[in-house]
Amino acid sequence: MRDPGLKHCIDKCGNCQETCLATVAHSLSLDQHAEAQHIRVMLDCAEICQTAANFMLRGSNLHRYVCGACAEICEECARSCEAIAKADEQMKRCIESCRQCADACREVAGVSQRAA
Repeated sequence: MRDPGLKHCIDKCGNCQETCLATVAHSLSLDQHAEAQHIRVMLDCAEICQTAANFMLRGSNLHRYVCGACAEICEECARSCEAIAKADEQMKRCIESCRQCADACREVAGVSQRAA
């Protein structure tokens, strides 16, 4: 892969997917973190991260659209994790991973920085 920006984004997407799936398992092990909407958004995030990485890996000229959606979903996941448990270490890892992925995807998609 020649474009270092794409490589960085693919790496961030893979890390975010892995972190979200680990956080789903963590959340299901703790009663207070297993709200259906929270689990759903983490699974959505993991799925879109994998999809975005796949689009970039195969050189799809549509990857910018998927990366734009990925950035939005990653932000939603980070907000959900923040609302559930700010003090939980696994949630903190998920928040950070989602925000890093969102930033990388926005850069690849050519979208301006996140809304607060």
